[in-house]
Amino acid sequence: MAIYMKEDIEKLNKWRLLLGKYAKERISFKENGLTYMNMEEVLDYLYSREYTEESGVRKEGGLGESNLTITDWLSKIRKLFPKETIEIMERHALENYGMSELLTDKEVLERLEPNKELLKTILQLKSMMKGEVLDTARRIVKKVAEDLISQLEQELKQTLLGKLDKTTSSHMPSIRNLDIRKTIFKNLKNYDIKEQQLFLSRVYFNSRVKRYNTWRIIIAVDESGSMLDSVIHSAVMASIFAKLPMLDTRLVIFDTNVVDLSGYVNDPLETLMRVQLGGGTNIAGALKYCEDLIENPHRTMVVLVSDLFEGGGYHNLYQVSMDIIETGAKLFVLTALDIEANPNYDRNAAARLASMGAMVAALTPEKLADWIGKVIG
Repeated sequence: MAIYMKEDIEKLNKWRLLLGKYAKERISFKENGLTYMNMEEVLDYLYSREYTEESGVRKEGGLGESNLTITDWLSKIRKLFPKETIEIMERHALENYGMSELLTDKEVLERLEPNKELLKTILQLKSMMKGEVLDTARRIVKKVAEDLISQLEQELKQTLLGKLDKTTSSHMPSIRNLDIRKTIFKNLKNYDIKEQQLFLSRVYFNSRVKRYNTWRIIIAVDESGSMLDSVIHSAVMASIFAKLPMLDTRLVIFDTNVVDLSGYVNDPLETLMRVQLGGGTNIAGALKYCEDLIENPHRTMVVLVSDLFEGGGYHNLYQVSMDIIETGAKLFVLTALDIEANPNYDRNAAARLASMGAMVAALTPEKLADWIGKVIG
C-alpha cells in the first residue's frame, strides 16, 4: 500500500482534475474525495465542450453523464472555487462555449422554471443582461421573491404578532393571555388567612402586541458570493418585517462599501436587483454605519448576516460590536439565514462575538422570527 505525503496527495488530486474523469482508473482522488469529485463534475460540465463530434462527444452537450443544469453549475462553482477562478470559468462559459443564451435570449430564460436556483443565477449574471432579457429576468425575480414571501409570511406574522405584550392589559378572557403575577398581586387583599385561600375579584390578561414601531430592527447583510442564499432570505425577511406594526425595519448590504436599501424594503424586487455580489468584506464598516442608525438602543436589534470572514481587520470588528452591545442594543449575528441554514463561517470570530454578548447562530427564517418575537415579547 503506497503512503503519500500531504504535498504529494494535493499534487495527485490536481493532476486528476487536470486529466479529467478518463484518468480515474489510473489515478483516484486520495483525500477530500467528495469535494474533488464535485470539482471534477463542474469542470467537466464546462470543459468537455472542447470535445468535437469526431471524438464521439457533442461539443455543446458535454459528456452526457452529468445531471447538472446551468443553474446548478453556477451555484456549485461558487461553493468550490475562489472568486478569481469563478470569474474565469464564467467568462469561458459565456465567451467560448455558447452558454450565453441566458444573457441574450429571453425565450430561453422564460422556459426555465422560476425557482430560487434560477433567481440566484439571475442575480449572479444580471449585470450582463440588457433589454428584453433583463425585463424578463426582473419578472422572474419578482415572481420567485413573491413566492418565498407567501411561503413565509403567514407563519412569521403569527410568530411575531402572537407574542404577548406584557405592558398593557386586556379585557378579553383567554387562558393563553392570563397574567398570573398581576392577578395574584391585585387580589392579595382578598386573601383569607384562616382558610388559606385567595379569592379573585378580578382576573387580569395580557393584550396582544398592537403598538406601532416599538422596535427598530437593522439588518446588515454581507453580499459576498458565498452568502447568496442568506442575501435572498434577508431581503424577503426585511419585506415581511416592514409590514409589521411593531417593527421599524432598516436594511443595508455591504462588501467593502455600505448601501442603505431601507427605502426599498417594501419591494424585494428592487432590493435584490441592487445586490452586487462579490468584492471584499468590511464588516466593521457596515456595523459602524448600523450604529449610527440606532436612536433608542434599548428597543433596537442589529442583525448581522455574515460568514464573519473579515477583510477590514478583526480588531475593528470586535470594537464596533462591543460599542453596539454597550449601548444596550441587541446584536444578533447570523452565520446563515436560509431554509437549510448550513453555515460556513469563521468560528473563532463567532466565538469571540458570543463571549462579548452577541447572540450568534445559523438560523432558518422561522427561527429568526421566533427569536425576535421573544425579544419584543
